Amino acid sequence: MKGKLLLLFLINLTVALTIRAQDKNSAALEKMLIETGSQNPQEKVHLHLDKPYYAVGDDIWFKAYIVDTKTETLSNISKVLHVELIAPNDSVAKQLKLPITSGLAWGDLKLADSLKEGNYRLRAYTQWMRNIGPEIFFYKAIAIGNSWSNNIFTNTNIQLKSANNQQLLSSTIIFSNKQNIPYVGSKVKYEVWLNKTVIARGKKDTDSDGKITIEIPAKYEDLLTGSIVADITTSNKQTFRKEIPLIKPSKEIDVQLLPEGGLFIESLLNKIGIKITNPLGKGELAKGTVADKQGNQILFFETNTLGIGSFYITPAPNETYTANFTFADGVEKSVILPIAQKTGTVLSVNNIDTVNLQAKIYLSNDLLNTGNYHLIAQRNGNIFFSTIIKSDKQVIPIMVPKKELPAGIVQLTLFSEDLNPLNERIVFIKPSANQMELSISNISDSYSKKEKTDFSLQSTSVGAPIQGSFSVSVTKTSAVIPDPENETNILTSLLLTSQLKGYVQKPNYYFLDSWQNRQLELDNLLLTQGWRKIDWKKQPSKNHHEKYEAEKGLEFSGTAYRSGNPLRNGKITIMSVDSNFVTGNALTDSLGKFKFEGFYFTDNLKFVVQARTEKDKKAVEIMMDSIAIQPVTANRNIADTETNINQLLASYLEQSDKLFDEQLKEGIRKKPILLKQVEIIGDKKSEITFSSNLNGAGKADATFTRKDLQNVNTNLADFLIGRAGVVIMGKHAYIHGGLGQTSLSSPASGAMSIMIDGIFVQTTLGDLMPQDFESMEILKSPSLLTIYGSRGSNGIIALTTRRGGAVATKPPGVINYTLQGYSPIRTFYTPKYDSKSDEKPDLRTTVFWEPNLITDKDGKGKRSYFNTNVPGVYRMVVEGIDINGSLARKVLTYEVK
Repeated sequence: MKGKLLLLFLINLTVALTIRAQDKNSAALEKMLIETGSQNPQEKVHLHLDKPYYAVGDDIWFKAYIVDTKTETLSNISKVLHVELIAPNDSVAKQLKLPITSGLAWGDLKLADSLKEGNYRLRAYTQWMRNIGPEIFFYKAIAIGNSWSNNIFTNTNIQLKSANNQQLLSSTIIFSNKQNIPYVGSKVKYEVWLNKTVIARGKKDTDSDGKITIEIPAKYEDLLTGSIVADITTSNKQTFRKEIPLIKPSKEIDVQLLPEGGLFIESLLNKIGIKITNPLGKGELAKGTVADKQGNQILFFETNTLGIGSFYITPAPNETYTANFTFADGVEKSVILPIAQKTGTVLSVNNIDTVNLQAKIYLSNDLLNTGNYHLIAQRNGNIFFSTIIKSDKQVIPIMVPKKELPAGIVQLTLFSEDLNPLNERIVFIKPSANQMELSISNISDSYSKKEKTDFSLQSTSVGAPIQGSFSVSVTKTSAVIPDPENETNILTSLLLTSQLKGYVQKPNYYFLDSWQNRQLELDNLLLTQGWRKIDWKKQPSKNHHEKYEAEKGLEFSGTAYRSGNPLRNGKITIMSVDSNFVTGNALTDSLGKFKFEGFYFTDNLKFVVQARTEKDKKAVEIMMDSIAIQPVTANRNIADTETNINQLLASYLEQSDKLFDEQLKEGIRKKPILLKQVEIIGDKKSEITFSSNLNGAGKADATFTRKDLQNVNTNLADFLIGRAGVVIMGKHAYIHGGLGQTSLSSPASGAMSIMIDGIFVQTTLGDLMPQDFESMEILKSPSLLTIYGSRGSNGIIALTTRRGGAVATKPPGVINYTLQGYSPIRTFYTPKYDSKSDEKPDLRTTVFWEPNLITDKDGKGKRSYFNTNVPGVYRMVVEGIDINGSLARKVLTYEVK
């Protein structure tokens, strides 16, 4: 992303800079940049959630803000948003496709009772964003607890210990019920997973405290996080599975020393950024000194609690320096500073002043009077400041008026006379007085139980009203305990973290307290995590093309062929076969391609697609286009992983249990049926015919019938992604988290066997099409695989062809196609108590959620809701954006007595 954004602003470089004459280098650079065709704008996404964590059975309510990074206003590029809930095992547990209107979308994710507690994460993106890569997607770690539909609670303590001259990773797990009564004398079978490979397995009996201890050698250097999969069988012969995050305690500390602007030059004043992290990415507090090679201490430094700091140093010629760190636990570490270069430039920035950004350019002696330099301040291709710098002084101060700079991250780049980039630095500009301001009126300090709250929202800019779009959440702080420093909000997301790579710990920490107290720490964050050192030899190809088109709505496309060649001017007709009648016609282009768009419907719609030549001949082949599924990448929020989710959310789960119990009494919620065994056996026997499954037709962990398979236009490998608890790698399927599985490290080891009509075959799922089969049965559980002996050691996919092998035929030039529609958008329910007295308890944890509060031309908007009958402090959070792209957030509290 960094390279593309730099390309965008350099394309307009000659417009912004006043350069008397362009030399050959600058002309060639401009020509190269224009030829790249990289003038496409990009997008970024923020989700405002109704609360930071949830219980199984809850709804995750959210509002999406999609911003054009070029204009910094709501985007008109994409019209479809993809939102996914990713499970702890890195599979997609739920996914939504939502319409985007004027850069806005909203919806909810229902957390089914079948979900397990764990560390989930939300991912949101547009197809257009995929051209840059998943590093620019919106991510949010979400802890989801389970109490109401849970019989087994675990409390795990993980420590490093020494025994028999080796280090062990010791995990103590206590199993208990909801009343905290331990499961005594229960049998536990377990496996320890690391990098999709089982590294240990065994059996234990719980002791009188319901406890077992699992010890494995700590020799696995790459073990940061893994999991323990444990099957516990209770005294009444019920078996339950628990998957417990395994986080390795470690004193391995990483220290980075990063020179400001990318260069460390001798005899010049240099600022060095410090970033200290543990293996999970969390910061570590440290103090220390810098000493020369004779051991003389020349300066002292200290980081903040997030492990971020800086110091100034003027390196002497031919001198080496060592930074000596002492951490909070007394551990010490020494790091040698990089060797200072003899020649070069230093770009130093002081961001403390409220009026000007104070920059200084330092030149080594040999660079004096060698031509002019150019300093540019820009973001996303928009240049806000530029100046020509003479090289007649060793230190050149430059004042950049902050009123000329936009709120958020701004990038400063120093160029040589021939437009070669030399130094780069990013800084954060505080939102100025002309940004949007929010005020909330008609909110009282206190209310009675179930009393109505009417509030008014006023949005202004420089004192004048301005229209905007806002989302509002009200929660009870007794259930949803605020953690301000860890909050992800519209300011931290769109102004800060979307411009930085990797994990940012406690992003809202930098927006709390007074600006003066946080400004220096935020600047140090950008000095380190936003550290830049440009490699202009690695540029995108000038023949670069966007792989993913911006979705303008529900659409599908394909290519028609005749005798293996693209069909020109072919006639394509579509007709839906569902209750929603849709029909259309199109002609293929010179490449045989066709496209239908402009649909709007929810759920899925089935079409018959027919192709004919110009002369209505039918011998035409149709190939539908498909977009590759976005794979799940490594969790960059791994530092937020919690081992004991239910204990962490105990207060919230207690109140959720009471709410769910009350809803059960009222008949608006059903009690989930807890399975007696860990195996989930499909019950589709009546729909399965000709099955050769030795356990009996339909007796499987997951079953797909002809109805599920007949209109699928991808191969079986793509079809199974995110389904049935299997992992797809290299067109093979692997069991994830199942006892008996040994390795997912390579496609050739541990792949599930494929059985077609009772015969084991050597093929891949990528070679098989779903519509050719009557059924597919997924066998993973040991009880289902025992009958197959060694053939079943890695699981089995049992396929039954249509009528024992006959594939259903279609008329020439006709295919069936199913288009995934938008996810239904539901309305948050709020009760009304003004019509009559209602004595029933109201135990909602999210009291009010409004995703679409639009202020009018006078900047005003109103809403009302009723509080619950639970006394305590209630917290209202309002986030939004105005028509000019200015962001705002407002938080207030009141009391219900």
